[in-house]
Amino acid sequence: MKFKYFLLCLSSAAAFSSFAASPGNANAHVTEDAPILHAWSWSFNSIADNMKTIADAGYKYVQCSPANTCFVGEDGGMALFSEEGDSIRGKWYYYYQPTDWKIGNYMLGNRDQFKAMCDSAYKYHVKVIVDVLPNHTAIDHNAVLPAFNEAVGGHENLFHANGFKPITQWNDRLECTTGQMGGLPDVNTENPDFQYYYMQYVNDLINLGARGFRYDTAKHIGLPSDPLDPKSNRNNFWDVATGREAAKGLSLLMPDSIFIYGEVLQDKNVKENEYAAYMAQTASNYGHMLREILKDESANGKNLSDWQHTVQAKDLVTWVESHDTYCNAHESAPFSDEQIRAAWTFLAARAGGSHPLFFSRPNNSTRRNYWGDNRIGARGNSEFFAPAVVAANKFRNAMYGQPEKISTSDDGRIVMVERGDKGAAVINFSQKNAKVRLNTVLPDGTYTDVATGTVLSVRKGIMSGKMAPLATAVIYAEPNTH
Repeated sequence: MKFKYFLLCLSSAAAFSSFAASPGNANAHVTEDAPILHAWSWSFNSIADNMKTIADAGYKYVQCSPANTCFVGEDGGMALFSEEGDSIRGKWYYYYQPTDWKIGNYMLGNRDQFKAMCDSAYKYHVKVIVDVLPNHTAIDHNAVLPAFNEAVGGHENLFHANGFKPITQWNDRLECTTGQMGGLPDVNTENPDFQYYYMQYVNDLINLGARGFRYDTAKHIGLPSDPLDPKSNRNNFWDVATGREAAKGLSLLMPDSIFIYGEVLQDKNVKENEYAAYMAQTASNYGHMLREILKDESANGKNLSDWQHTVQAKDLVTWVESHDTYCNAHESAPFSDEQIRAAWTFLAARAGGSHPLFFSRPNNSTRRNYWGDNRIGARGNSEFFAPAVVAANKFRNAMYGQPEKISTSDDGRIVMVERGDKGAAVINFSQKNAKVRLNTVLPDGTYTDVATGTVLSVRKGIMSGKMAPLATAVIYAEPNTH
């Protein structure tokens, strides 16, 4: 007997479960593994204005760019990126150059606008993650504001002893955690006065509604086992930042309700297991593998089940691309939006990962014009709520707790992620039409993905059908419940 099942991609019941608690771990009791929208370079107002769309698309977190007072570059120009001679000047990365730890900057908005964004997020049951970067100041360190200098006991106490010495040996932990990176002077994050001043900023963000933090360049901030800078008595920044320890009597607010992850890019001699005691980490190697699959148009020779990390999947933030892979060397920028959708569907459908992160590309960006409209503050393009992306997000939310099984066609072009016997996501990674023929536990019937129109059938444990180039299909075994 055959049944016809439909994906209802615009109404999905989310299922949640708590992370295992560990003493002092700021991620304890966080209850979601839902997707994060990285609203890269959107202003606080743009995020607030689009909050309903974000929520309806299945995101439970939205990550904003750094909210701190920052270096004003190129006369305050608001271009994402400009070259010499361009009529509109600016660089997106100036907000990664702190000059003080107060809420608000000229690029994204002021303190009241930040609060309004958080209020909007609360209304739609979305949590705000703020990108923070205590590791360094602006390249022009003399732009640091007087209040910041005074708070740390004077400008000379703001930096590590090695803070102006460029890193040359990236796998040397003393250099990596105390040296100058990319011209950015390295802050003495172990200075109790700095910690106290910085944690006032973090707690102010929480008081206004932030519920998570992404720590930029986290692997460049020392762990307890790392060698000490001559100015430091102990490496205790992460104990303070995650609520295990107070700084001059000031502790992280709501430590059990705040999601924290760090940009700990994988390399030799990175202490991933020690970082995992404090926070989730970025699965940078896995993202690189996904981009290799897109390039090859096949998953042959790839172990898709292996997260390529030393820590458990529940402690990993995953992505297909990040703002760094898109902007810095443009490693991921040449991939089409359709390719990113295909890889995202696979990633979001998987059971592992604390949260997958979807990077919002600039509005009207193309594979020849990566910056698109080239305006800081504007909403990104419409891909974050493209039907296939929404379908993948809602599938992930609905399938929480279900085991996964990954199947691949003989040529590697077709990949299927089954979640128990409740549903499956099927992806054509190639840019050609492809046939599907895979074993499945789903019941016999005909399945139609309403996001793409892909039709697949199951008969006697075999799923079959045809898929257009880079097509995806998200299907459920139980109709009318998702």
